[in-house]
Amino acid sequence: MFRVLPFLVFSLALLSPALAETVAGQVSVVDGDTLELHGEHIRMLGIDAPESSQTCRNDTGEAWRCGQKAAFALADAIARSTVSCTGDEHDRYGRLLALCRVGDVDLSSWMVRHGWAMAFVRYSKAYVAEETQARGDRAGIWSGTFVPPWDWRKGVTLPDSKVAKATVPTGGCSIKGNISTKSGERIYHLPGGPWYDRTKISEGKGERWFCSEQEARTAGWRRAGRR
Repeated sequence: MFRVLPFLVFSLALLSPALAETVAGQVSVVDGDTLELHGEHIRMLGIDAPESSQTCRNDTGEAWRCGQKAAFALADAIARSTVSCTGDEHDRYGRLLALCRVGDVDLSSWMVRHGWAMAFVRYSKAYVAEETQARGDRAGIWSGTFVPPWDWRKGVTLPDSKVAKATVPTGGCSIKGNISTKSGERIYHLPGGPWYDRTKISEGKGERWFCSEQEARTAGWRRAGRR
């Protein structure tokens, strides 16, 4: 079960009070970021967990079913507790997009902090700090190598041969500071950005990793896509 920590509680202030819908009860876990409650599928806000059929690699290069493990971790954490989910919109699949909690514990935050989901920064930066901590602790999927779920759904897979672990620096800082080969411009990329996974960092060329956007801007880098 949960150990409640202050950073696990996420504010509902971003939801529209007039439109918000709250449902509560005992849930079934569909996968690491989707629940079923009273026959309705609920997509947990701000995170993206490995798909049910997705595999990752451990630190020795062996494949393991990280998608299944993520679902099991969520199910074990919830157990038979009552889950309350609040949301104000549905996605194109008809799922309620919601913040789901057990008591005061934000389930999205819990999944990211324990390494079973990624912060879905394309839609929300709410869980970037939890992801940074999970990276540093090499928790869950961060114990080896994996393809971000949003890329897995596009058909990207890990190569069959053993893959290198050095996709993220040991310090756990996840923002990539890249130097353009054409213009020499310094640009930083956030996890989940359109060019993030294609960007390779060469520290020998002066490129580097940052732990925050403020750190990157102070060092003279600008955010990708912004001028």
